[in-house]
Amino acid sequence: MKRKGFIKTMFAIVGLTSVVLTGCVDQTGTGVRNTDAGNLKIAAASPAVTELMARLDIDLVGVPESGLSKIPSRYDGVTRIGLAMNPDAEVIKTLDPDYVVGPSALQSDLQPKLDAAGVSGVFINLESVEGLYKSVEELGELFGRQEEARKMTDEFSAFYYEYRKVNQFKESPRVLVLMGLPGSYVVATGKSYVGSLVRLAGGINVYENEEKNFITANTEDMQSKNPDIILRAAHAMPEDVMQMFQDEFETNDIWKHFRAVREKAVYDLPQDQFGMSAKFNFPKALETLQPMIYGEE
Repeated sequence: MKRKGFIKTMFAIVGLTSVVLTGCVDQTGTGVRNTDAGNLKIAAASPAVTELMARLDIDLVGVPESGLSKIPSRYDGVTRIGLAMNPDAEVIKTLDPDYVVGPSALQSDLQPKLDAAGVSGVFINLESVEGLYKSVEELGELFGRQEEARKMTDEFSAFYYEYRKVNQFKESPRVLVLMGLPGSYVVATGKSYVGSLVRLAGGINVYENEEKNFITANTEDMQSKNPDIILRAAHAMPEDVMQMFQDEFETNDIWKHFRAVREKAVYDLPQDQFGMSAKFNFPKALETLQPMIYGEE
């Protein structure tokens, strides 16, 4: 397959794998498109969104606070609107933005805040690499940055066209992905960002086709999936979460019956590469996954 048009093929594959690409949701009801971002006041509601907006060369009037992710330096002097999951409605209201752009995964948390501030929200899918680039296209269309968006999607197309050659003739291992939170964990399905990385790397997520990004599953069901590899990621507080995983795997006897555990095929993923939202450092994440999924070469 030639690289030209490859990105469209990737998006078609997304549909076949049941990845939901919500893209932009224009809640003004006006159907506004092709509006020059230079004529708008725009705020970003998550660190991942700020990175995307910076790459599209879009100025912002508000950005989130973050202790885990770095906000692009072009926004150093921009007003902070609070944490991604708990923005300050009063601060947002004083900025009087035309749009607040946030990830669709946080829409239920953000919408009441935006309603309280009386501003419109645009929600994009950052739950997979494919969703990230679909959102790039749609934001480029919405904010008059089609050229910048096209350049980014072409770069992804070229990257993945070459990347897929590396593993195309290798056997695909079965992978169980656990996402940890302080005190608990869930299973990351094929609809999660980490799940999309496993898919792009050529692995088979044993919970690929679930309807939600994350599900709860008992250990007996996980064992029945017979994963070759177990990956453990952290949503927040990575040191505490990884210690929780270590304690769980040492004290819960059922893990000893997992072939992946017996064969020492359990790996902890760095939080800066394997978070909840898709970021443009995904090539580094795929590089990290390579020896975990296929072994040292």
